[in-house]
Amino acid sequence: MKTIFLMGVCHFLLNGYYSDLPLIHKFEDNMKRTIIQDILPFVEKPSRYLGGEINSIKKDPEKVRLRFALAFPDLYEIGMSHFGIQILYHVLNLNENIGAERFFAPGTDMEDRLKKSSLPIFSLESGRPIYEFDIIGFSLLYELNYTNILTMLDLGNIPFLASERDENHPFVIAGGPCVCNPEPVADFFDAMVLGDGEKVIMEMAYAWLEWKKEQGNKNSLLKIWSEIEGVYIPSFFDVKFTKEGFQKTTPKFSGYKEVRRTILQDLDSAPFPGSPVIPFGKPVHDRLRLELARGCTRGCRFCQAGMIYRPVRERPLSSLLSLAECAISSTGYEDISLLSLSTGDYTAISLLIKELMTEYQSRHIAISLPSLRAGTLTPQLMELIKKVRKTGFTIAPEAGSQRLRNIINKNITEEDIFTTVRDAFRAGWQIIKLYFMSGLPFETGEDIMAICNLVKELKAFSTRKSKRAKINVSLGTFVPKPHTPFQWSPQLSLDQSGEKIQFVKQNLAKLRGIHFKWQKPQSSVIEGVFSRGDRSLSRLIISAYEKGCRFDGWTDKFRYDLWLEAFNDTGIDMDFFTVRKRDVSEPLPWDHINMGITKEFLKDELKKALKGDLTKDCRDGSCNTCGVCDFEKIEPRVYPVDEINGNSGKSRKKPENKKENNTIIFEVSYSKKGPAKYLGHIEMVSIFLRAL
Repeated sequence: MKTIFLMGVCHFLLNGYYSDLPLIHKFEDNMKRTIIQDILPFVEKPSRYLGGEINSIKKDPEKVRLRFALAFPDLYEIGMSHFGIQILYHVLNLNENIGAERFFAPGTDMEDRLKKSSLPIFSLESGRPIYEFDIIGFSLLYELNYTNILTMLDLGNIPFLASERDENHPFVIAGGPCVCNPEPVADFFDAMVLGDGEKVIMEMAYAWLEWKKEQGNKNSLLKIWSEIEGVYIPSFFDVKFTKEGFQKTTPKFSGYKEVRRTILQDLDSAPFPGSPVIPFGKPVHDRLRLELARGCTRGCRFCQAGMIYRPVRERPLSSLLSLAECAISSTGYEDISLLSLSTGDYTAISLLIKELMTEYQSRHIAISLPSLRAGTLTPQLMELIKKVRKTGFTIAPEAGSQRLRNIINKNITEEDIFTTVRDAFRAGWQIIKLYFMSGLPFETGEDIMAICNLVKELKAFSTRKSKRAKINVSLGTFVPKPHTPFQWSPQLSLDQSGEKIQFVKQNLAKLRGIHFKWQKPQSSVIEGVFSRGDRSLSRLIISAYEKGCRFDGWTDKFRYDLWLEAFNDTGIDMDFFTVRKRDVSEPLPWDHINMGITKEFLKDELKKALKGDLTKDCRDGSCNTCGVCDFEKIEPRVYPVDEINGNSGKSRKKPENKKENNTIIFEVSYSKKGPAKYLGHIEMVSIFLRAL
């Protein structure tokens, strides 16, 4: 019986699963066949373009009213690691009238093949070209992905600028953290979503369905969308520049002067993908992701995410346990990653891990906590986590000196760092990663030296605990971000950044067991330009794209020389956006974007940074009056342990460890037919493991 099951799995995955793809039109059928026969044998990782993964959703495009393209401007293995796109895919496809399909930026080799064959970019689900969709929604997570947006539009024969698209073109929208300063890419989009997308995306979809019935013009839908909380329509604002070069943004309509971020009040009420799509190949994060909470109130002054995702909203433990069981059953993953901006701050983290380990230890499913603060990972948690296997361990002191950690409001001490590292090595970890930043506001040479001294002390300390102990040190250049207290601060110049990296590198070079890596300063400069840029930068992105810039976030693809040419050709001064210190009274390109945090709060935090004063986490004390909460609808949602005990459901017993040998040995023969022949050996192994 088990042998028959496995043979069925093989046939399902390798043959029949692909044969059912609904390629409705003859053109698409021919296109798909051409791609598979003539292109896929010549591109890297052809599984990026196959589709048909387990848990993917395939609807007949002719039977849905709204065809929604979810576009991720990076490679498949990056996009499939982003949990947000899985959530939107799930939410949209819950509605029978909506068909959401996925698009990822093709590799440069695939882009070349498509252009030479005069073929458009196509979806993974139905193979339809992107220009046949009604709405194209881009996820903007990283500024260095901006040129990839143009790649995907170009391959769909869609004009870059929203002003050049007519009624026959799809609506092009965007969401994600980069939208908190939408101006550098605002010219490319009809609409942009600020805040939690689950609710807004459905409101926009329903509005489109009604608008389509009435056969209104494009502008009438934009007007309807502008009335939805969290939706920004760039064309509804006039942009002019002062003689100093500052962008002045003026609303065209009296009732639409600013756009306020939308906030999901109760995370537990939002739809959650219990059967996420299992990607082919090896994605960056190849594990089940379980979102514990959204938002953070630690108040790190450099951290944009900690500001724009407020307030903290936790999921109750009972819900998390149910979601984990459902998703593990539908995916076959062997790792559960607990997601949050600060996972260790989840109120019932110890109880949650204990419950998960009780349930999954015997099934060899490991638990990982990717984002941790020193001091939050206790020895008890470490002992629980390592019961299956020791997963990744990263802590981020950010700064080497306590003075600078106080300035950035990191709220950890050197003792916290040493205690966490000591406990980790005692628990059996051999490798620990430390993350630091250079160029933080009010930084001195002594602070950079303090990074070296701290690493040396930790290495000497760890060696006493374990001779095999290794420390990986990562150093990035600080990029000031909008809607943070440091949004007015200057960024390091390219030369300054290089000098600091070289200094740390030389000081750590002779230490055994220390591996040092750093972020390329040139990429940090470009990130900084777009982080705090204005609407003049759209022509810079187009120029860089036309010169060949692609995948700028990838070290081996980044072409700083081409970016310099683009700056020169467009006459844009990068220093105006990066190294220049900004006055707190000057207008900012994102002043009309209301993320909930008041500018007065940010100014006060900047003053406290100058003094080295700390701001406490509002979960542990009084309200810091940042402006986000109204304490009627929007407020922190946490679940104290005593409440959790009453809501966590039935008590779970540790599974009995059966010792009898019930192993079955059998042989399987299989063949790979059709597009499945493009799956590599490692991908095949992964498919069998997940299926079983």
